Amino acid sequence: MTAVHDRRWGVLAVLSIAVFLVVVDNTVVNVALPTLARDMRASNSALQWIVDGYSLPFAGLLLAGGGLSDRLGRRRVMQSALVAFGVFSFVAAHATNVTTLLTARALMGGAAAFIFPATLSLLTVTFDDPSERATAFGVWGAVAGVAIAVGPVLGGVLLVHYWFGSIFLINLPVVVAAVALTAWIVPESRSPQHRRLDLPGLALGTGGVTTLVLAIIEGPSWGWAGSTTLALFGAAAALLVTFVAVESRRSGPLLDVSVFRRRAFSSGAAAVSAAYFCLFGFIFLITQYFQLVRGYSALSAGVHTLPFAAVAMVATPLGARAAVHAGARAVVSTGLFVMGASMVWVSRIGAGAPFFGPVIGSMMVMALGFSLINAPATAAIMSTLSPEQIGAGAATNETTRELGGTMGVAVIGSVFSSFFAPAVRRALSGVGVTGSTLAHAQRSMQLARATVARLPAAVQPRVAHEVTAAFINGLHRGCLVAALGVVSVGAVVLVAMPGRRRVRTQVVGLSPALTAAPG
Repeated sequence: MTAVHDRRWGVLAVLSIAVFLVVVDNTVVNVALPTLARDMRASNSALQWIVDGYSLPFAGLLLAGGGLSDRLGRRRVMQSALVAFGVFSFVAAHATNVTTLLTARALMGGAAAFIFPATLSLLTVTFDDPSERATAFGVWGAVAGVAIAVGPVLGGVLLVHYWFGSIFLINLPVVVAAVALTAWIVPESRSPQHRRLDLPGLALGTGGVTTLVLAIIEGPSWGWAGSTTLALFGAAAALLVTFVAVESRRSGPLLDVSVFRRRAFSSGAAAVSAAYFCLFGFIFLITQYFQLVRGYSALSAGVHTLPFAAVAMVATPLGARAAVHAGARAVVSTGLFVMGASMVWVSRIGAGAPFFGPVIGSMMVMALGFSLINAPATAAIMSTLSPEQIGAGAATNETTRELGGTMGVAVIGSVFSSFFAPAVRRALSGVGVTGSTLAHAQRSMQLARATVARLPAAVQPRVAHEVTAAFINGLHRGCLVAALGVVSVGAVVLVAMPGRRRVRTQVVGLSPALTAAPG
């Protein structure tokens, strides 16, 4: 036990490497999309699935990853998944067609689903001191937050100097280092109860989450009221309701669904989901704002998001420690309100607003709010779990992140489009653009600008100004919806999350006991 205790910060460092690898690969590909469209002649639909093809299996298989790591060993599962992640990265790097790349990306997402829950489970059982555990959760959360912002920058740097495959090939040395260091530093850990794998729960949970994420991803394209979208939502609801019914009756369930009756767990999960809803919706809009309104290159756009990463890196560990002293309820609800305020601020930013002013200021405020939510809410979730629930609980925590982020892009993107498309139609309808060209221009700012570029020179400035105004109006409305959503959840957390208290939760693994953080 002493040896494990002495290695605890080394364990944190190794797990942080694995977390960074998984999260950064979720965003690094965004900056390569124009290159892929040119080199592989990928359609808009294919480009969307190059991004979403990673997220869909990642979200769908998280429960399986958590359940298997509890039963087979968290270190063993993480190492095996890291090796698979490296192999599929190599395939993606050398893909010569869209089909191969999509397949490799999907397999990478599936492997990531077995890495992420294991990192959080191992972290939970490694630290038993409340203050140290708060710091560890803070570092873990900071790494995840920084990776989200660093992904586009890293991708941009690699694309400037190398070919598109380099954004995947760079994973290989990281995988080798993570596997070797895990074998050397991280002890094995598993659930103290030896249970058989819950195959019905695995099938229902994976199927339900995958179907739900697919419906959210495709909802904006197919129409939220379209028959296919509604059928997917109905199927997801049926699968998940059945999953709850089956799991509540099993003696060794994949996920003990009774944990959702614990206020700390459910309110913490809601807070994490709301934070990622807001963050991913913001990133979706702001990267377009930087490139299509302000004219930044892909690399420059990524660099201009680094203030968010810088604040998150510093503030996330501080937010975790603040929750130890003030309680998770106070810190998390404050963070949600701060994120909401930052989105209201963004909704006031114009096309020519100075970057060193409202733009960077709103991003830094958002990062502060996010930092006050991420680690404390995760600690509140994990503090409610018994030893045999840690892996599944960690998977559930990450599933809420993925669902929140996916919903953020889908819902906020739909709000944006509902204001952007009609305004573009009005701007172009009086200058001779009709039919399929007009419908095409309404799909995105990039297509609208390409249409404007083909207009007579005499009308271009006016129409370009109206199209930009349409984008800014859609951006503002999307941000206000995000603000309303995150503030509403903040009010719920303020009421529902338990206040400052001490809970003892016995955790069998690397440490004899885990003392839950306050809140």
